[in-house]
Amino acid sequence: MSPSVERRSLILRGVLDLCLLALLQEKPVYGYELTERLAERDLLVAGGSSYPLLARLEKAGLVESESRRSDAGPPRKYYSSTDDGRKALAEGTTEWSTVATSVTALLAPISATTSGEEDS
Repeated sequence: MSPSVERRSLILRGVLDLCLLALLQEKPVYGYELTERLAERDLLVAGGSSYPLLARLEKAGLVESESRRSDAGPPRKYYSSTDDGRKALAEGTTEWSTVATSVTALLAPISATTSGEEDS
């Protein structure tokens, strides 16, 4: 794994719960579909990584699950956000925005310098 991919993975790990809660706010989704929907947004997560997090979120009362029949094989476990999950998403989004704004401001001068070097 390249250093940049590893760094991105570490950053994502810190906010993956928010990403999952955001996707679950849209509609109930089963675990593998969550991984696919994250990948569509260039947020690559190992297939099995979302399941332990979903179990933790369910234990915390932020998501709930139900088993549904599947034409593709055995029943699938679909997850949806609870009221507490939507509240946690709103609070977490505010926290993330604050952190992202601060980090962007801190890194902006470095990014500008690096961009200027590439132009020459």
